Parts: sequence; structure tokens; C-alpha cells
Amino acid sequence: MPSSIPGSLDNWWCPMDTEYAFLGFSYEVTACQSASQLQKDFADIRNTFKGRYVRLYGACDNTGFYDTIVDAAWANGLGVHALIWFGFDGTNQWETRRDSLVNSLTTNPKAKFVTRGVQFGSEPLFDDVLTHAELASQVTSLKASLASVQIPVTVSELAYGYQERDGAQDVLDAIDFINIHMLPFFSTLATNGSAAWPLVQTDLNWFIQHGGGKKMYFDENGWPSVTSPGVQPNSPNAVASVSSEQQYYQMLDSHCTDLKNITNGGVGWFAHIYSDNQEPGYGIYDVNGKLKFSFLPRTSC
Repeated sequence: MPSSIPGSLDNWWCPMDTEYAFLGFSYEVTACQSASQLQKDFADIRNTFKGRYVRLYGACDNTGFYDTIVDAAWANGLGVHALIWFGFDGTNQWETRRDSLVNSLTTNPKAKFVTRGVQFGSEPLFDDVLTHAELASQVTSLKASLASVQIPVTVSELAYGYQERDGAQDVLDAIDFINIHMLPFFSTLATNGSAAWPLVQTDLNWFIQHGGGKKMYFDENGWPSVTSPGVQPNSPNAVASVSSEQQYYQMLDSHCTDLKNITNGGVGWFAHIYSDNQEPGYGIYDVNGKLKFSFLPRTSC
């Protein structure tokens, strides 16, 4: 990053239509990581894996936490897909989180230079936290609140989350770009990671058909190495293993050119998630901080 904060966003970001292939990691912040831990992890994402972004997952409600994220991202040359987290308790705490994030984005002078976009929820349709009409309205309102800092807004969601709401076309029309949850392990047709490409194509093609040509990213995207109470297959043939997790990412990497050729400059993808300490089984690192397998996907092809 430059030694001083630029005067404007003119020519700051590479256009979204140049972004494809591996982009970075989902990174859960429920642990309210310290500034030093964020610096360490973000440096690793940037330098070890050539990541360009972190996609936030979960929530830390400590005052000023997003500003600490901004500092770590700025120091390490990373962009951030920020998140308004609804959670699973049915409360209205998301409103406070929304307002706190907007305050940070509009008052922290560095924030708009590292925040590539804001996700209004992670599976809010699938979790039925708002009606699709209410969600579309919230997205439109947030876009207006962030217009002065030129930060676009999306929703992070499964294809099925839209489909079970009759397509929720109002949400797809409202968002600026499309963050897709690509979790084929849960398909009724799932087997192993190496064979998941047809499942990926099915959901991707749905978004191509209904997304109006908007930029697409796979943000919550991966395959688990173990099952857990919240991660159970819907296919008797689905294999959760370290090998299957590795094969899934190898499969995506092998289809780099196919993903690059998708509308609007191709599909960029994140690995969900950085560490098993953040979500059991999905991490690239295990709970002891060791890589579970070699992971160096291409960032271009």
C-alpha cells in the first residue's frame, strides 16, 4: 500500500471484470482476533498463497474491530469482502452490526481503500432471516448509505436460497455483484471433491441464467475433510476427507480456463476457510496450524 492515503478512489481498484481464479480465503472473526493475529494471518494469506482478498465470516462485536481489520488489510495489501452477520439466534443484532460497519466505512479514511464490497448476510435467504423483499430493500438502502465511499453491496447466498424463494429476483436485481455459496458436498448427488465439477456447473449455470450478467464470485466455497453436527451429507456417497477436500480445490484449479471464460471476466473464488480453528473440517490449516495438504492454486491462467 502507499505510504499515505490517496485522495480519491480513481483508478484504485482493478476492475472486477479482471478478477478470476483463486482470490483468497474466507476468514471467520468470531474469535475477535487480536491485531497481531490478524497481521500474522493476513501476511500469510498474501505472501504464502498470493491471496488478494479476505472474505469475512461470522461476527466480532467488539467496538472498533472492523477498523483493526482495515489496518491489517492495509498493511498487507489485501482487499476485504466485509459482512453484516445475521447469526442464528433470530435477534435484531444485525441492525447494530450494519450501523457499526457503515460508520466505520464512512469515517475511517482507509476503509474504502480496502473494502471491496459488503455482504448483506451469509445465507440470509436460506436461513429465512428476512423475506426476499425485505432483504432487497435493505440492500438498496445500504447501497445508498455507501454511495459516498463507492463500496458496492452483495448478498452471500446459496443458489438454493434463491430458488426456494421463487428465485428472489428482486434480490438479484438489487445487488451489485453476486457472491455464491458453492458447497457441493451437500448435494444429493455428491461423491468426492474430484467429481464435483458437474455440481458446481449446475449452480453456476443457474446464476448465469438469472444474474443479469453481473460479476460472480464463489465466496463460501469448499469441501469438508470431516463431518460435524452442522456438516452432514445429503448423499450416502459423499466422502468427507482431507484427500477429498484437496481434490475439490485441485478440480477448481484445473477448470481455471473454464471459469475465466464465464461472463464479465470470469469467476473468482475463495477457499472456505482459512483454518479448522474457524470451522471444523473446512480449513486449509488444521487445528495445530499445519497445512493439511499442498495448496497453491493459480491466480491467473
